[in-house]
Amino acid sequence: MVDDEPGLRQSLGLLLSDAGYEVVAESDGRRALVRAVGEPFDVILCDVRMPELDGLGFLRAYRAKGGSALVIMMSAYGGEDAALAAMKEGAYDYIPKPFRPDEVVLTLRKAEERERLRREVAGLRAQLADGKESARALVVESRAMRAALDIVARVAEHSTTVLITGESGTGKEMIARAIHRASPRANRPFVGINCAAIPENLLESELFGHVRGAFTGAAVDKAGLFEQADGGTLLLDEIGELPGPLQAKLLRVLQENEIRRVGDHKTRPIDVRVLAATARDLQSESAAGRFREDLFYRLNVVAIVLPPLRERREDIAPLARHFVARLATRFRRPLVLSAAAVSWLETQEWRGNVRELENAIERAVVLSERDSVEPATFVNAPAAPIPPQTGTLDDVVAAAERDAIIAALRRVDGNRRAAAKQLGVSLRTLFYKMTRYSIS
Repeated sequence: MVDDEPGLRQSLGLLLSDAGYEVVAESDGRRALVRAVGEPFDVILCDVRMPELDGLGFLRAYRAKGGSALVIMMSAYGGEDAALAAMKEGAYDYIPKPFRPDEVVLTLRKAEERERLRREVAGLRAQLADGKESARALVVESRAMRAALDIVARVAEHSTTVLITGESGTGKEMIARAIHRASPRANRPFVGINCAAIPENLLESELFGHVRGAFTGAAVDKAGLFEQADGGTLLLDEIGELPGPLQAKLLRVLQENEIRRVGDHKTRPIDVRVLAATARDLQSESAAGRFREDLFYRLNVVAIVLPPLRERREDIAPLARHFVARLATRFRRPLVLSAAAVSWLETQEWRGNVRELENAIERAVVLSERDSVEPATFVNAPAAPIPPQTGTLDDVVAAAERDAIIAALRRVDGNRRAAAKQLGVSLRTLFYKMTRYSIS
């Protein structure tokens, strides 16, 4: 929110915070421009008339610097002329001052829906361009994953080396493929190798190729993966498992843009964009002497960190529904995921992350005799909450009510107004019950 009126910044900030938004306010257009370009905001509310840098100047500069957030202009001046000028410069919408609180929130909700549809269309186009649907689509709602995708969009057009880190199953390969699909190399090969899955004595040949007679069994010349990916992208998955001698050779390839086949005396130029992925902390590994520090810095030009699923629970429900819809098409069954099943899924830790969630849902669908996927259909889920053997009915109801409130608060990151809406109670009632059950 960019506005030079302190009163408006305070009142509108409180309104939007209560509506569930995380709000950052700036009074100066120049400071706002620096921050808007450097951080992944979803929407920018900007006043038209401001000192130093006015709203239209801000909008032009922001777009010129590659800013992609939706920009909504606000002004008590200019009427439709200011609105048309803002629209011509790429603004999404215009709100005249003074405005009603519900008018601002409604405009933001419409903007969210537009962005959701735009992301879905972009995802479908990328899948069609790739020639097949990705096994685990990039379904994201959480701020952390949207920030990761913002980096993907910024870095895709360049040939910069990217290091993608995150626990197993968080979607590192999917992010790598998304970078490739959005890059100028999209029509060239995408080649991936798991460095931990190839025996050390064969890995050098797999990466760089070999000439005939280089070793026993090398009956013909063979191009390595670097040559196969020429003009395209090479993903080095589990890069932390790369043996020390190969780390030195990889560093030279990245520096010189040329490879030497095993047993060959000449080098060959290559044009490959290298992406690396690992579940290890390479900075700690290099500090401990287990990974070359110079290679770490060469790979870590741009870093994308994927948080585990348990830290972005708002992604669980859309991912689960996506998997169920895909399985419905695959099994030709009218499958639906019940609200109770979604609630249960959101309470689990998912140590195996998105991969574990996908496998759990497929297992539940295969074992289910009904078209509605319920908590009981998950192998490790109880068929129903088991009441305590002692205690009154009031005790059982109170315990269930407390669990439901905590689950709702977790789903909305502690936003009490949004939790009350989900639970179908007033905000006052929610406050009362939180106090009664000692929920902070």
